[in-house]
Amino acid sequence: MAGDNFPTHAHRGGWATDSSHRDRAAGLYTRTRFAPTPGPTSDFRLTVPALPENVAVVRRLLECVAGVHGMPADVVEDVRLAVTEACTNVVRHAYEEGEGTIDVVVKPRSGSLEVVISDEGRGMGPSPDSNGPGLGLPLISALASSVDLRPGRRGGSRLAMSFSLERA
Repeated sequence: MAGDNFPTHAHRGGWATDSSHRDRAAGLYTRTRFAPTPGPTSDFRLTVPALPENVAVVRRLLECVAGVHGMPADVVEDVRLAVTEACTNVVRHAYEEGEGTIDVVVKPRSGSLEVVISDEGRGMGPSPDSNGPGLGLPLISALASSVDLRPGRRGGSRLAMSFSLERA
């Protein structure tokens, strides 16, 4: 039967693994809380289609990572806003025709969180629907501890933002 090799099985009063270790909660619905990690952990990457609905996916992911690393709430809000702006710029401006992707790399470091947003579109430049650059990059620069914008390896743009784990 499909799913017979799934490693967890529901039992009355909680979940048990195949090795019969039960969780501590006695209810059907439990939540796991993680203590902030004391130091750097592994980098991770997420690639999603450059669609408006995926901006929220990336924003939520970064919010969760920032929370796991114990960032203060006001810094988490800065990360959310900067990432939203960077991803929205990719969705609106990177791909003139056809489909493209947003590539997100998160690099937890001792004392900071680095976020790299990149695309393989037309790159950063003045928006064709305005008279010059918008407010996105100045806003990101105001929110992040450091910002590095350069051309991507395969075209497009690579925006690296660093956020301190503590409020300055």
